[in-house]
Amino acid sequence: MKATGLPGVAATFQKIKKHAQARWQELQKARAVIMVGSATCGRAAGALEVLRAFKNELKKHNLDCPVIEVGCMGHCYAEPIVIIAKPGYPSIVYQRVNPVIAQRLVREFILGDNPCLEFVLGALEENKLVPGLADFPRAQFEQKVILKNCGHIDPEDIDHYIASGGYSALVKALQLKPEQIINEVKKSGLRGRGGAGFATGEKWATCRHAPGKPRYVICNGDEGDPGAFMDRAILESDPHSVIEGMLIAGYAVGAGHGYIYVRAEYPLAVQRTRLALSQARKLNLLGKNILGGDFSFDIKLFQGSGAFVCGEETALIASLEGQAGTPSHRPPYPAVSGLEGKPTLINNVKTLAFIRHIVDKGAKWFTGIGTKNSPGTAVFALAGKVVNTGLTEVPMGTTLRQVIFDVGSGIPGGKPFKAVQIGGPSGGCLPESALDLPIDFDSLAKAGAMMGSGGMIVLDQDDCMVEIARYFLEFTQRESCGKCTFCRLGTKQMLEILSEFTRGKGKLKDLDTLTGLAEDIKAGSLCGLGRTAPNPVLTNLRYFRDEYEAHIREGRCPALMCQELIAYYIIPEKCELTCDACVGNCTVEAISSHPKKRYKIIDQEKCVKCGTCLTACPPQYNAIVKLSPPTEVPK
Repeated sequence: MKATGLPGVAATFQKIKKHAQARWQELQKARAVIMVGSATCGRAAGALEVLRAFKNELKKHNLDCPVIEVGCMGHCYAEPIVIIAKPGYPSIVYQRVNPVIAQRLVREFILGDNPCLEFVLGALEENKLVPGLADFPRAQFEQKVILKNCGHIDPEDIDHYIASGGYSALVKALQLKPEQIINEVKKSGLRGRGGAGFATGEKWATCRHAPGKPRYVICNGDEGDPGAFMDRAILESDPHSVIEGMLIAGYAVGAGHGYIYVRAEYPLAVQRTRLALSQARKLNLLGKNILGGDFSFDIKLFQGSGAFVCGEETALIASLEGQAGTPSHRPPYPAVSGLEGKPTLINNVKTLAFIRHIVDKGAKWFTGIGTKNSPGTAVFALAGKVVNTGLTEVPMGTTLRQVIFDVGSGIPGGKPFKAVQIGGPSGGCLPESALDLPIDFDSLAKAGAMMGSGGMIVLDQDDCMVEIARYFLEFTQRESCGKCTFCRLGTKQMLEILSEFTRGKGKLKDLDTLTGLAEDIKAGSLCGLGRTAPNPVLTNLRYFRDEYEAHIREGRCPALMCQELIAYYIIPEKCELTCDACVGNCTVEAISSHPKKRYKIIDQEKCVKCGTCLTACPPQYNAIVKLSPPTEVPK
């Protein structure tokens, strides 16, 4: 295929871009522009109620101010987030906005001149009124590339994307030969952000030179890791960046058709991506003879049924073809023989979102970020025991400590850090001694973990590493397609052993059995799910073996997390007989007054160890304790 960038292509796009910029400039002339973060994280916190409150209050005062739904800024801990851009003021970001605050912002800031600083998170621009987000301590570690638009444009309005520079990289790519684009991606060193870290340019070259037509491009948006929501946030907040990446990929490998595979459990991502595809078609950015040139490419949206294993590329293809989502032997790889037996390029959401920036700014710019073997940035979903949960994008090579303690602001309540689960359920748990480890594909692999798709779950002293390993193994065992004997039966045996540990019934020899099973499963499984399923157990045995031995030797859970190894007791000297808080909250009526003395007791046979009594006990008494083992009765 020759370069398709006829002068008419650039001229046609210039008209589209001029219209988009005019609309964007007109928007800025409004009395105020109100942007409500309404991605899934915002909606879960009440963003839609806030949206309605703004609209109703504006109508009440007869104000014509645009109220726009935007995506996720990454500060999920502060949702619902609202940005108000008013002439004469910086664009102010408000946190934890509720309908009452929304009404007040209309009355006092939009109608008046009181910016209500008590609700402010920060400002988008440098100013003297409120701290800028760029001045936050976390900002010196972050570098937003593929998250740059998220939370700042309307994902349901293609003109917002185009006005911010969108689809210009596509037009630039159409002026080049496909081989030039592939070489640029190769030189960038971009590695797949779906978990495996394979060289993206090599995969593109393989697909382009593989015999057979038609060729296909698939975006893998089947994000199923517990605690991971990076791909979902991008599709909800900036879907056109992924579509543009697919268009460039399609042109580079000689494909005419593409699929975006998204799990059905992401309804908002599905809705906004479908709308984005429709808008792109209307502007002739998708379909036949794009922008009047000779390149034709269209994309269909496919909803997956939620099977974790369909994140594996051969299982995903089987699902697309209407078959059971089970992996196939490789080789041949999908780039040679994939969908319908034809060459098929499969890239992750984040990988494709990088493409427009590499084409626009060049490989040299991209290699200037990150490390030599892992250039660019990495997007992480911070979850678990961390103050600032949400999304962050940092250069590769940033340390775990910087992400958790500088970007995430550390552990709530100042509790000691214990571990971080990185790389999803197939990743590994890394201890405090690994906090200064640089985040890149190779360093994490050496430590026994993996980059994965970008999930990062922080654990503190109250988390039991045996139970954590059991939880993740239960997830992968449940999600196993059952095709491989090692994965189907081996993970089940490992899960049974771990379950015995959490009940204090394990044996020391079981530790060796676990290790042997893990190595066999890694060696004998067909796909990445089985080969990486033992990782949480192996890293736990490597770094937290003492906790396993405490469960086995002493029947004790040091973290007081394993239910069968704990019990709740009332300390007689602290119990106030007239207080019935614990009694009223116990759903199984296990708490009663001592028949002869003036304090309450917990019937251990009735107690279901739910912990409700501990929560209900007033802090001034602090009369209930959780102990392990159960025989350790307080005096």
